[in-house]
Amino acid sequence: MTKLAQWLWALALLGSAWAALTMGALGLELPSSCREVLWPLPAYLLVSAGCYALGAVGYRVATFQDCEDAARELQRQIEEARADLARRGMRF
Repeated sequence: MTKLAQWLWALALLGSAWAALTMGALGLELPSSCREVLWPLPAYLLVSAGCYALGAVGYRVATFQDCEDAARELQRQIEEARADLARRGMRF
């Protein structure tokens, strides 16, 4: 099963549980305080997932390792390309 399918199954399961609880399909009499928390729960989960994603991207950017050898090699290749183009008559 792919990761997308796993996420879709989890979303469907949570969505159906939320719908059953909010619509009263299970016949449970929830206190009004629970119902007040239950209605905006998908929005809370969406905001929480967005914060997690933002934090994960920020962490990965902050801990990204520079490839100094690759950067030097790229600079050398750029200089070689400029020299070759200059030899062929192109001016920079």
